Amino acid sequence: MSEQWHSVGLAHELAEDAPIEFRADGLNVGVFKLGEDLYAIENVCPHAYALLTQGFIDGDTVECPLHEAVFHIPTGKCLKEPGGRDLKMYAVRLAGEEIQIKVE
Repeated sequence: MSEQWHSVGLAHELAEDAPIEFRADGLNVGVFKLGEDLYAIENVCPHAYALLTQGFIDGDTVECPLHEAVFHIPTGKCLKEPGGRDLKMYAVRLAGEEIQIKVE
């Protein structure tokens, strides 16, 4: 798949307690807002199929809604098992009001 930017939503639709889920080409990406910063991470917990956009956000971490694995949103780092591994990160940018992620 060639590298390209995908629009996932509008900035005013994204809140710190309501991340956006984006699916395309077999990918499932979660876009999270922390303060003024945006982060795009792999949305499916590596331990078992659970969407992190449906998880519990606490500061700069998200907890898997099924098995309590905890991930650091800015880095994707697994902080508490049974996550199994770190999450893949995606570049994210604002183009005016449009939130875009880079898929490679």
